Amino acid sequence: MYFIYSFLMGLAALLLVPYWLVQGLRHGKYLSNLWQRLGFAFPSLSALPAERPGAIWIHTVSVGEVLSGITLARRLKQTYPNRPLIISTTTITGQALARERMDFADAVIYFPLDWNFCVHRALDAVRPSLVLVLETEIWPNFLREAGRRKIPVVFVSGRISDRSFARYQSYLGVFGFFLRPFLKDALSHASAFLMQNDKDAERIRAMGAPADRVHVSGNLKYDLDLPGPTPLSTWLEAEVKRSGRSPIIVAGSVVATEEPHALIAFGTLQGEYPKALLVLAPRKPECFDEAAEFIDESHRKFIRRSQLPIPGPAQSSAGSPAGDSTIPDNVTVLLLDSIGELASIYRLADGAFVGGSLVSSGGHNILEPAAFGKIPVFGPSMENFAEIASRFVSAGAALQVESPEDVGVAWIELFRDPDRMKKMGETARRLIEDSRGATDRAMAEIAKRLDGSAR
Repeated sequence: MYFIYSFLMGLAALLLVPYWLVQGLRHGKYLSNLWQRLGFAFPSLSALPAERPGAIWIHTVSVGEVLSGITLARRLKQTYPNRPLIISTTTITGQALARERMDFADAVIYFPLDWNFCVHRALDAVRPSLVLVLETEIWPNFLREAGRRKIPVVFVSGRISDRSFARYQSYLGVFGFFLRPFLKDALSHASAFLMQNDKDAERIRAMGAPADRVHVSGNLKYDLDLPGPTPLSTWLEAEVKRSGRSPIIVAGSVVATEEPHALIAFGTLQGEYPKALLVLAPRKPECFDEAAEFIDESHRKFIRRSQLPIPGPAQSSAGSPAGDSTIPDNVTVLLLDSIGELASIYRLADGAFVGGSLVSSGGHNILEPAAFGKIPVFGPSMENFAEIASRFVSAGAALQVESPEDVGVAWIELFRDPDRMKKMGETARRLIEDSRGATDRAMAEIAKRLDGSAR
């Protein structure tokens, strides 16, 4: 079974080579980390001592998993200071954010491609005593090899989205004779599945996970640590006060082709609030230039964060100099073409839009603005965060709308009713506080597997 899987992986890789080459040449994707993903070089591991305890390896796929894992990673480093803490990601954006927000980790690497020789080399280099996979990225060869080496693998804050489970069921209808036993065998090599809720637990069991290893432990995203001020947020706060710009609208995690929708929503608001300022934050770096083109085509004046003489988050603390810069009166959009600064900007928002939701992308995490007491507004596509979105909307702590114009109208109605806005923001913050605890439950499960290790 594993031979067939590896063969199909290789065939898929061959078919994708032209795409990877184009993306690598245009955006610096894939090619820059290919050598490491093949398991041939892990520069950040070379500084670790040759004689060391087994590492704790946390795999975070991309930005969302990195953000959700920060609190857990910090707790692990504090609890097991002698063990190397290794963070892996799959995407470039996740890698950049992990290096910036998890600077306490001993190394940040790319996760290996799921071929045996890549997995062998990566495990030999990391030498883990425990592997934690945030959410549910299933790599059969990696799981099997970890099982052979008796390395516990624990899925933490696991979830199976509606889209993923529907895709699995459709594949099962065609390839069930192969897929069902293969997936069951792969999942049998994991030590525990700490799922976000009962539905996720039921789904992972249906996919073949041993029932006695599946537990409901909550969502790590609720345990997020709020970021402090950054040089950019400190400068922006002072600048909007100086210039009297209001309201401040933050459109975060906006995906490709969604930028025009965010601009339409902002335009609806501008009819009533001409001094409003939009902070537009694309989800991925390769979208920064395209977002700038969309803003230019909308005939709006804008400035790019990268052009401001302000230190980046990795260079600074709240007290760092912010440079001598102002927002011209005719500028209505600040394009946040940076990674790692969005969370601190939500603190300043009067209105917040969470991207990936006005196009068919599945939505993004609404908890960062909510933790600051801001009311998340998002579109109809929230499949990836369906449970959270439904809970917040039902509690009157978020607004789900159907169109870009509806987003703008939602902001206007909130600004017209400050009491309602305050109440909704307080409810959003309280929901997060009441839902914390997944980190503690994960730490208890981890302690079982590192029992007797040096701390």
